[in-house]
Amino acid sequence: MPVKKLQCDMPKSVQFMNEVAERSGQNIYACYQCRRCAAGCPVGMQTMVTPDRLIRLITMGETEEALNNLLVWKCVACYTCGARCPNNIQTARITETLKQMAKEAGITPLVERTADFNAAFMQSAGHLGRFNELEGMGIYETKTMLKDLKKGDIKSIINEVKTQSDLGLAMISKKRLHIGIERVKNISEIKALYKKADASKKEDRK
Repeated sequence: MPVKKLQCDMPKSVQFMNEVAERSGQNIYACYQCRRCAAGCPVGMQTMVTPDRLIRLITMGETEEALNNLLVWKCVACYTCGARCPNNIQTARITETLKQMAKEAGITPLVERTADFNAAFMQSAGHLGRFNELEGMGIYETKTMLKDLKKGDIKSIINEVKTQSDLGLAMISKKRLHIGIERVKNISEIKALYKKADASKKEDRK
């Protein structure tokens, strides 16, 4: 279903709502708060914000609360919400959009490691056209360890190395870790998409 913009002399709250709807590709105006998504959200109890509540914050113009809540950073993108929604609203795409908007606004992530993993995923995917576990996790671990080193938290670095080493060995034993480097055939198309997205972001900031 195509996203419909509200036509009016838009205050900032409506501009925010329209931007989230357009960038996420989700018709959030169709949400009538049936809460079917809330019943299936695996992190709702932990974040204290369920998909329906997040959409409500957006439609009510609560910009700060929408950009600063744990659901945005702890959503696991399981798409249970969209499967249950009678109007096919995929809140996972909304949380991803809000992550990007929070980053553009200079807002400190509530879960910094989620932001670091998101950045590592995008960097690896942009380089190879797909996410490579070794490259992506290498980028991610370097980011997090440098931050821990800056804080002088050597214990966290040691624990992280041990945890990830154990996980890596377990994945190799079950043949779930791909050692080789695979690149998509038309990597130029992926790079063009990234370039287009960057240009669009710069245009939005003007």
